[in-house]
Amino acid sequence: MISKQPTGERLLLEELPDRWRGLREAGPVRYDETQGVWQVLDHETVAAVLADPATYSSDMSALAPTQSDFETFRQGNFVGMDPPEHRKLRTLVSQAFTPRVVQGLGPRIEAVCARLLDAVADHDRFDLVDALAYPLPIIVIAELLGIPGEEHRLFQEWASVLFGGDQLGEAPDMADLERALEAIAPTVREMNGYMLDHIRARRADPGDDLTSRLIAAEVDGVRLADQEMVGFVALLLVAGHITTTALLGNAAVTFDRHPGTNAALRAEPARIPAAVEEVLRWLPPFPELGRRVTRPVVLGGHEIAADTLLMAHLGAANRDPARFAAPDVFDVTRHPNPHLTFGHGIHFCFGAPLARLEARIALRMLHERFRMLAIPSYEDIAYQNPAVIIGVRHLPVEVRRP
Repeated sequence: MISKQPTGERLLLEELPDRWRGLREAGPVRYDETQGVWQVLDHETVAAVLADPATYSSDMSALAPTQSDFETFRQGNFVGMDPPEHRKLRTLVSQAFTPRVVQGLGPRIEAVCARLLDAVADHDRFDLVDALAYPLPIIVIAELLGIPGEEHRLFQEWASVLFGGDQLGEAPDMADLERALEAIAPTVREMNGYMLDHIRARRADPGDDLTSRLIAAEVDGVRLADQEMVGFVALLLVAGHITTTALLGNAAVTFDRHPGTNAALRAEPARIPAAVEEVLRWLPPFPELGRRVTRPVVLGGHEIAADTLLMAHLGAANRDPARFAAPDVFDVTRHPNPHLTFGHGIHFCFGAPLARLEARIALRMLHERFRMLAIPSYEDIAYQNPAVIIGVRHLPVEVRRP
């Protein structure tokens, strides 16, 4: 589902935080009658929930609809696992996907950004998502995995189907989710088969890429099974692609809505990392994280039964006045900035360092290339389905060069 901004109305990206603020006014914990879930809304309680995987499980298989093709991906998706399985997989993957590996991608990210921006070098107007925010993380991930350049388009096609949200409304129920899973199952099946073939080829002929390092990773004599690696690749596609795409688009819109921001960051590029963190706080791409309550608990004075679905609302927690001074003010100099956008505890987002690095480099290069980057018409922005992700799908911009 693509939503366009009607004339005369506020931006969707500005309306959503108002809704989150309204949720919090009812108290730190509330029951959503529409979706039949409990919501946790304050920073302290959200952090406590995310830090307690024994009570608030990430394994949602008992509550969520199932689909056979997706079950194959679950084997390596440690985001949906609890200890000890989570610890085993994350430890193995961490051997291959190290901070040093991520930092070493800096020059390559710069080269990809340069090539993508060169492609619009003679354009005064272009779609920032199509030109940069969408292809950049896909290319980086595909190269990281050792995927041949001519096949990068496959990743773009898969990502478009997996995260388009075209089968969902803004408040999906279980029946909507089941229909969506069935609709995108053929894409999942194609991706699964492709990655299994790629892993087997690398096992026979290892190279200097993440796939080969995943194959070689070993802890206490345990190695990753092929299907576990496929599940991790699917996870990396989420963490390393859609978050960066949304972050860059959200940054461009938010900077444009706060005059002077682009000029200030252009003058002082060293402030870009703090600005990225404020965009993450302001508009978390995934504003809610689901958890399954494993035992009866009392939260905010409410009794919540075991096997209940609980949503930790990052968007509301990131605007909690008890944790942030002037939470409804966008401040690129904010420090400290303890937002929860990348989660908290053992499930802190594995792809966060890569998303941050890509966003910092891309924004710096945009400011170097253009002395002005503006959104000429907010009516031409197309949004992602907010039930899936907070971001823009199309973002026409106007630029001027030095």
